[in-house]
Amino acid sequence: MAARAVGGCSSAALAFFGFRPLRRAVRPAAAFSWGQSSPYGGCRSRLAHSLVDSILDELRSRRRVRVSAKIGLQGTKELSDNKIDKRALQKGLLLEFQKDSERSLLAVVERPDGKKNWMVTDQNGILSSIKPQQVTYVVPGIMNFDSSRIDEFLKKAQDLLDPTVLECAWMELSEKDKSITVEEFAEIVYGNKESLESYCAHFLLSRDIVYFFKVESRDYSMYQPRSPPQVEELLRRKRAKEEAEKELEEFVHLLKSTKALPMESKPPKSSWLVDEKVRQKIEALQAYAVDACDDEQRRLAGNILKAMGFTRTSSAALKLLINVGYFPVHVNLDLFKYDVRITYTEEVLSAAEELLVDRPDSDMHIRKDLSTLKVYAIDVDEADELDDALSAIRLPDGRIKVWIHVADPTCLIKPRSIIDREAMHRGTSIFLPTATFPMFPERLAMNAMSLQQGKQCKSVSVSVTLHPDGSIAEYTLENSVIKPTYMLTYESATELLYMNLEEEEELRILQEAASIRAQWRRSQGSIDTAMIEPRIKVSNPDDPEPNINLYVEDQANPAMQLVSEMMILCGEAVAAFGADNNLPLPYRGHPQSNTAVSAFSHLPDGPARSFANISVLRAAEMDYQKPVPHGVLGIPGYVQFTSPIRRYVDLLAHYQIF
Repeated sequence: MAARAVGGCSSAALAFFGFRPLRRAVRPAAAFSWGQSSPYGGCRSRLAHSLVDSILDELRSRRRVRVSAKIGLQGTKELSDNKIDKRALQKGLLLEFQKDSERSLLAVVERPDGKKNWMVTDQNGILSSIKPQQVTYVVPGIMNFDSSRIDEFLKKAQDLLDPTVLECAWMELSEKDKSITVEEFAEIVYGNKESLESYCAHFLLSRDIVYFFKVESRDYSMYQPRSPPQVEELLRRKRAKEEAEKELEEFVHLLKSTKALPMESKPPKSSWLVDEKVRQKIEALQAYAVDACDDEQRRLAGNILKAMGFTRTSSAALKLLINVGYFPVHVNLDLFKYDVRITYTEEVLSAAEELLVDRPDSDMHIRKDLSTLKVYAIDVDEADELDDALSAIRLPDGRIKVWIHVADPTCLIKPRSIIDREAMHRGTSIFLPTATFPMFPERLAMNAMSLQQGKQCKSVSVSVTLHPDGSIAEYTLENSVIKPTYMLTYESATELLYMNLEEEEELRILQEAASIRAQWRRSQGSIDTAMIEPRIKVSNPDDPEPNINLYVEDQANPAMQLVSEMMILCGEAVAAFGADNNLPLPYRGHPQSNTAVSAFSHLPDGPARSFANISVLRAAEMDYQKPVPHGVLGIPGYVQFTSPIRRYVDLLAHYQIF
């Protein structure tokens, strides 16, 4: 005995079944007992031979008589029983046809249209040509119907269309696994199979997606009751769909009401992410806007845009997100397209705060005190993370010794810690005209890791003594403590160089070291790649009319050249340390171009020649076992080391060495 799959018929449906007059006489004992409870939900007879069986037997007996008499489709009532013979269409018939994939309309046949098609006037009063294949049902018992009466017919039908009767009929028929025709269904449900009732039976059965499915026989279109497990699953899906549609309707209402608010009253972005269902929909729109959505997000976003009355395009999704205040007016879509992390989880921020409180330093006992050196930190004006600085002295023998001091974040974080994993995922700090997204949480990067003027700072110091020709004579790498003396911009450092102040002798020594280093590298085949780069800074990016500052960065600036030479020197010394100690490191190389530098000697010195040199460069190379020559820089090996706060590959080198 099949398990109950539904919760029983409505009282209206029970009354509908129980009190409809039937065409044939029935013995009192054969009446339905709809009020009785049963494992099937209550809508079934306890009699061995139910009224449904009686009706089905009689109807099929009549049908066999008609078929044996070969009456065919010439009569009107038979149209509901037999498969629709498209050749039997004639003027004045009322039929249903498939207008498109989503709509079926009632229409009256007017006249033939060519050999196969027919002209019909539909319920909207539109005259059109249809193919026989579009006809889904011919209403029986109607001849010479006037198209102006279709509305009246539909209104009468509306009163009879109670979908709950499907459930009751299914519970009776599924027990006996009996299929049924539209005519039989009308007789059982409405007590007759006249035109209106037959159409309503067809309407209910043809649009039902839960209880019955259509099966084609040779002579008739039949409807077979589904099994209880199938009905249960389909009802589950139906309820889920209805719930999703309700959620969509509520979300669309939220979007419309928010869209109507003035800009200053719109809720913050974070408010859209609190509720899981709202977050899912807003993120689907976001993914759709940047063309980075999966199939489910594309479907969901498309439905939202359609419900809002927008076209299903990425630009429409973007405009909607801006209008509700989720995106700022000048949003950078690449951040979302490439899934750039612009915030930190509470777990990461909590771990960072713990480090700020404890500030452990496992290397304190081996740090060398270099706090007496004059230290210059030179960077761009808007730099938030200061991770390198410079010192220099002239040795008694006349040679120059320089120190490249690099911030030491590895004294705080350990490999595979939560902070390290987050930094590894990000790979680098991202600097945009509108914002900076640091590799480490901001407070940790700017306070505990960065070098700060006038304060004792933990660092890694790479000291290099130069030969008079600029090549490396000796080097050391050591943990240290420094006390930065100056925090300079490139412009202020250049001004100090031009002033040639006696008290800034160390800065002049650094400039001299940079000059002889540049000469030595050129002798080794280096290529000048200094360019003039445009820079943009936006101070209030969320404002509809932000302040945009444009300036030019000249990489030939003396202070910038000084810093660049010292960073290259540091990378060469670290590569030499790795080679001398057989240490795996991210060694970076660059093969020299197949085009000789002299090929561009006819170009003026400066950006034009630099651009020509860059245009013929070959691809960079990486090796993790030994240094590889860097032909562009003109050095035997190179390791990026001077930006461990903003570049993970530099941090990786720090892990390896210290």
